[in-house]
Amino acid sequence: MSQDADHIQSLDPRVTRLHIEEEPNPSPKPALDQLENYEVFHQKKEGSAYTYVGPVHAANEEIAFLYGKEQYSRRAMCSGMWVAKTQHIFVSGYADDNTSVYDSLPTLETLPETPEQPYEFFHLKKRGKAHQHAGTILARSVEHALEVAKQTLNVPPVVNVWVVASEHVLREEEDKDIWATTPEKKYREAMAYRVQDKIDRFKAEQKA
Repeated sequence: MSQDADHIQSLDPRVTRLHIEEEPNPSPKPALDQLENYEVFHQKKEGSAYTYVGPVHAANEEIAFLYGKEQYSRRAMCSGMWVAKTQHIFVSGYADDNTSVYDSLPTLETLPETPEQPYEFFHLKKRGKAHQHAGTILARSVEHALEVAKQTLNVPPVVNVWVVASEHVLREEEDKDIWATTPEKKYREAMAYRVQDKIDRFKAEQKA
């Protein structure tokens, strides 16, 4: 027991068996020791709302966008994508499926003395579904934006709300060519197989 007291004790027995000596005063991790978390939203087709599709881990937002494009749009229809760092997203509490979380938010007493800026709002309409872009609010703070959204975007049910300043959202909406599938990669798209056409043709041949 005394021999193991100076060694790292881990839940993984393989680590414990290595007898790695513990540092008496371990130094803190470097600032860029690990990748950061980003949230990805995509637009299935032009004109539709942006919907949350999942997270990625990346060194910066540009790489996060590339990871998001590869992870969430390579095999699915997508005409646009937004990426935001997780730490920049305000997350509200949760409400019941038939109520609105806005009703439980505190009332803003005084307006902050800061310039207005746009905020993007994402609503969760039902547990188990995905957050969907509900609109853009011009406000002086997140709290002020929530107050304005309560009057303009509050259409129950709203189970949960995500808010992020527009300046913290990386978007690629102008260069639509990045979503085009090259001819040599058509095999990745399910539509290229025209499975239903083959089924219909097979049924027609059987009847004949």
